[in-house]
Amino acid sequence: MTSTGRTVTRQLPGPQGAADGADAAVEFSGVTRNHGAVRAVAGIDLRIAAGETVALLGRNGAGKSTTINLLLGLLPPDTGTVRLFGAAPEAAVRAGRVGAMLQDGKPIPRVTVRELLTFVASAYPAPMDVDEALELAGLGGFGGRRIDRLSGGQAQRVRFAVALAGNPALLVLDEPTAALDVEARRAFWRSMRAYARRGHTLLFSTHYLEEADAHADRIVVLDRGRVVADGSGDAIKRRGGGALVAFDLAGAPTGPLSRLPGVGSVEIRGDRARLRSTDPDATVVALAGLGLVRRLEVAPASLEDAFLTLTSATSAPEPGTKEAV
Repeated sequence: MTSTGRTVTRQLPGPQGAADGADAAVEFSGVTRNHGAVRAVAGIDLRIAAGETVALLGRNGAGKSTTINLLLGLLPPDTGTVRLFGAAPEAAVRAGRVGAMLQDGKPIPRVTVRELLTFVASAYPAPMDVDEALELAGLGGFGGRRIDRLSGGQAQRVRFAVALAGNPALLVLDEPTAALDVEARRAFWRSMRAYARRGHTLLFSTHYLEEADAHADRIVVLDRGRVVADGSGDAIKRRGGGALVAFDLAGAPTGPLSRLPGVGSVEIRGDRARLRSTDPDATVVALAGLGLVRRLEVAPASLEDAFLTLTSATSAPEPGTKEAV
């Protein structure tokens, strides 16, 4: 197995501010990247402090893959700069400070898991012990197994072990749990939390939003090659609508609902109203004043709700451009 626009449209308060006074593990400054007529990265400013665990979210075509490739030095930016620990990405990778688990990779015939990890570790100045990498990746009993005879989930763990082999200070994971079942995903994140507690920096992309909410100190949302939200999971949920307030109308007029405090959107389903509110307490007080508290329900917004709200608002491409990839 081989492992082988400067404008920030919505900046949220939260962990981002903590990075300002700390050494940066990752720093993007005004980075752009086009693939022909496709604007893949449209100007990114991003700083990740050493020791942070950051989730990178975005729809398909949002620019996540290009951003990760720029970070790893696999692509050069058209404009702007990318720095890892103050150095160019290529230099940081050569120094063994960066490990990456990418989605691409093909089985190597007749090579065992231990043989591969031993070979990869030998290329780094201060590698992780091979047995430790096997244990962290959940492969303790598979060192002697040939890589081309592993299941999909086991092969995914080998990619993870390869990323760990150099004992990197920064670990970049692209959809790391895509081929894992529920139990294996839980074991993976236990390993990740243990690795993060050592002071390492983690950056991962995922389509499992619950993973980002549960395991990231900070979430960065990309859309059309730009950062559209950056902050803690709670901050992003508040920015994306805050809470859902639902109640029965019982024939009451719907016109005043959009003017209630905190309400950002109104949806009517039959005789039931659903309000998105950034201040649900104020919304409920106002509804009580109108006598509209029949079968009242208040539920916090999920990260999925916020994600869809934040990205749908910027989903139309700019004139003369195509979608990011």
